[in-house]
Amino acid sequence: MTTSSDSVRILLVDDNPTNLKVLSEAVRDEHWTTLVATDGESAIEQTEYARPDLILLDVMMPGIDGFETCRRLKMKDETQAIPVIFMTALSDVVDKVKGLELGAVDYITKPFQQEEVLARVKLHLKLYHLTQRLAEQNALLNQKIVEQATTEAQLQQLNQELEVRVEQRTQELSDFLHQLQQAQLQLVQSEKMSTLGQLVAGVAHEINNPVGFINGNLKCIQEYTHDLLNHLHLYRQKYPNPDPEIEEHAEEMDLEFVLEDLPKLAASMQAGTDRIRNISTSLRTFSRSDTSSKIAFNLHEGLDSTLLILRHRLKANEMRPEIEIIKDYGKLPLVNCYPGQLNQVFMNILSNAIDALDESSHMRSFVEIEANPNQIMIRTEVSADNQMVKIHIEDNGPGISSEVKEKIFEHLFTTKAVGCGTGLGLSISRQIVVEKHGGHISCDSQPGKGTEFTIEIPALLSE
Repeated sequence: MTTSSDSVRILLVDDNPTNLKVLSEAVRDEHWTTLVATDGESAIEQTEYARPDLILLDVMMPGIDGFETCRRLKMKDETQAIPVIFMTALSDVVDKVKGLELGAVDYITKPFQQEEVLARVKLHLKLYHLTQRLAEQNALLNQKIVEQATTEAQLQQLNQELEVRVEQRTQELSDFLHQLQQAQLQLVQSEKMSTLGQLVAGVAHEINNPVGFINGNLKCIQEYTHDLLNHLHLYRQKYPNPDPEIEEHAEEMDLEFVLEDLPKLAASMQAGTDRIRNISTSLRTFSRSDTSSKIAFNLHEGLDSTLLILRHRLKANEMRPEIEIIKDYGKLPLVNCYPGQLNQVFMNILSNAIDALDESSHMRSFVEIEANPNQIMIRTEVSADNQMVKIHIEDNGPGISSEVKEKIFEHLFTTKAVGCGTGLGLSISRQIVVEKHGGHISCDSQPGKGTEFTIEIPALLSE
């Protein structure tokens, strides 16, 4: 954000009208608002209500001099941050040091050079406004800004080259902060879209089948109903003595079969709607919105909902038979947690296990896989001291090397082909388990012996 020239206010403090005129002409082309004071007392008064962005302060004035004026301004919280540039004909180093010790940022020596006045004012306005913006943009940089401001007071004794370098460094920090913020947003959005894609693909696949057979059965029911109504109409016309025409019609439409099959169709549709309801429930369980505080949650529900969403990936395909899921659920207490985030962890680990089994299936025949099926084992338990809930997710895939295992939780590390993985899944999973839940996640694997991830979550977490 840049500061408009029209909003900049400069306070000129000098008891000499000629000097005030020279200073006013020096800043006139910048369209700044100039305030004028001829003594220290009026300068302090104007500063308190007008809050100028910078003060050009004469040292030698009637009443209180420039040093005392500066000292009083720096004693007040509301005015101490306003930069003060002393104007003086004095060349004594002791006087300059005194002014800098009182809080001034620079000296301008009389007689004035307009170019020098304008350059120094612009420089210190930039430093002042840039420091303000950096403080507002990110609280994490507050300490660095304070340290820089402290150092800046010392660096004012150096030459123009050092001042330019400070300004350049400040801009670099601001640009770096902006880049970090943009990168963080892109990474989070990328992971969200990756998870959402898996979610939508699984749900669409699972819902299409039951909806399809329900729609087919409804067509049959419509035909049966039409035939039954026609038959009943004839029956009512001919009742109570059915004639051969009714008997023949009943035989043609196979009335006994229709009456027998109709309840089966209804049961089939009921089963389909039940399945849709289960999928919907699992979807809500998986993608539930987390509140600002942890809630009690059954981790088994999260695991089961994730498995149902991934069911389409577990089914048999042209490369391999169906991946077997082996559950060994222990008796777990409810855990205070963020369910949606833990479900994302389960999704990341189970998806990686399926990817590993799919990859290894390319190196084995269908018959070999049938003899030694692809399996994912999920085991849950409570630790011996009842302090932690443990979830073990193990596959019998190809395993990973010790070099890969050391980097597996690192940010942006992936062994998948370009476009197939973001390198964020396990990094985010570790952040969720460790930082969000105070737990632990580990990986145990050897080449050729599969991979096991162990997630540990405190059994009792504070709200």
